Order: sequence, then structure tokens, then C-alpha cells
Amino acid sequence: MKYTFGLVMLLGVALFFSACSSKRGTVLRSSKNYPSSTSKNTEPSTNNSRPNVSSGKGGTSSGNAYIDRYRSIAIAEMNQYGIPASIKLAQALLESGNGNSYLAKEANNHFGIKCGGSWNGRSTNRPDDGPNDCFRVYSNPDDSFRDHSQFLLRKRYEPLFALKKDDYKGWAHGLKQAGYATNPRYAYLLIDLIERYQLYRYDSEETFVEQEVREHQVEDIIKVKEVVEEEVAPEEVKKPVAMTIYEVKANDTLYNIAQRYQLTVQELIDLNALDDENLSVGQLLVVSK
Repeated sequence: MKYTFGLVMLLGVALFFSACSSKRGTVLRSSKNYPSSTSKNTEPSTNNSRPNVSSGKGGTSSGNAYIDRYRSIAIAEMNQYGIPASIKLAQALLESGNGNSYLAKEANNHFGIKCGGSWNGRSTNRPDDGPNDCFRVYSNPDDSFRDHSQFLLRKRYEPLFALKKDDYKGWAHGLKQAGYATNPRYAYLLIDLIERYQLYRYDSEETFVEQEVREHQVEDIIKVKEVVEEEVAPEEVKKPVAMTIYEVKANDTLYNIAQRYQLTVQELIDLNALDDENLSVGQLLVVSK
């Protein structure tokens, strides 16, 4: 009897633990089917709003692609006129939003140059300083880069050509002081782009302009400037580039800033050549195309 009773108790304990183990396995299996709390989140965020963009060392891929496309014409113009390729590329990146602005895409106008009194080519009208300003339309983007060089041959930019070709900071501040742009941080925006994308690498080639300026043999350059200035009426001088700048405040995100200025998050990223979506209070962002 004692043996039988002990055997019954042993079987009972075994059945009890077997049942507990079966229930535990059922609970664990069912828990895997529960949805996570993040799947219920339907609020837009900066991460969800930004398309997949591969970032290179110099910045966003669209910025690098733009540089690859136009660095040759920038270097060619530097060798002919002495305008640093880094400055030309930085201005083009900033003013065209890496080639994504309306004027760049629809008018091949990468520097926002307006029609002026003697412009006989095609034109398009866009709101800028006024509600219906006239802008030049070029047959191709390279023509825009060449016209930009002609524009900088005007007398008020003449002191810049006495700078060393690798003095991109001097050129950036000189353009601002000469009234090229109204944005008080225009020079620093150019410098940031040059250093972000290492554009100074393209200023290393020797130019005949540098040598002539340094040796005070600038007769040919002066003749070119005189011809250009004779063809340009006083009212044709390009007005300062109008840019709207927004100062980042606490709790701002790229998404809500973009919505406020009727931009996409990607347009905001491209306009400011941002590496990532992190913002800091007091940061200045270009919010106009």
C-alpha cells in the first residue's frame, strides 16, 4: 500500500508540472502576436518625412552629384577669369538649392541673375524683390555659369581679383561687402559649403589671371572689363539676392519648418546642405527657393 500510495503521489506531481509547462509555452507563443506600441504611432516625424538619402563625406548625395556635374565648367571659368571655382560652386549650390530650384530646373539659371536693361534672350517671371521680377533663361546650365563670370567683372567686384585664388574666405566676405546678397550670413553660408564639400580642392590649379594680377600685368583683363561695362546699363546691375532666413527655435523640426514655408523636408535639406536632421536652437536655415 505504501508503495502504491507513493507511486500515485509521484505521478500526480509529474502531471502537475507538465500542465504548468504547457501553459507557459502557450503564453510565450501568444505574446509574440501582440502588436508593438510603435505600430500605432501615426504622427508624422522628421525621420518618416525624409526620403532615403545616402550621405557622403562632403554632404548629401544630391550636393555631391551637383558638384560632379558642374566642377569642370567652374574650373574652366576660374582659369579664364580668376574667380575661384570653390566660390562659383558654393554660390551655385546655395542659390540653386543644389540645382533643385525652379529657376535652375526651368530656366537653367543657377545664380538668380535678372534680365537687366539690355537682355535680349528669353526670360521668365518669378516673385522675388517684386511680385513679378524678370529672370534670364539660358539654353543650358553652362551658359549660366559663364554669365555669372561676366557679372562679376563689374567694377564693384574688382578688388576681389587682387586676392589670392585660394582665399575663398576673402572672396566670400568680399562678395557680401560688395552687396551681392542681403543675407547677413551670406559669407558664412558660402564658407560652410566650401568646407563641407571641400570645394577648395578645385582652386589649386594655376591661373593666368593670378599671375597677371600679382605682377600688375592686367591690361587684357581691364580691356575685358571695359567692354563688359560698356555693354551693361547702370540699371542692369543685379539686385541683391533675396533669401528668407529662419532661426530655429525650441521644439522645431525640419517637418514643421518645411510645412510653414510650403517646402518639402527634402527641399529644406538640399537648400541648406544638411548632413542629418538634427537642429539646434539659433541655427539659421534658408527657407526660400
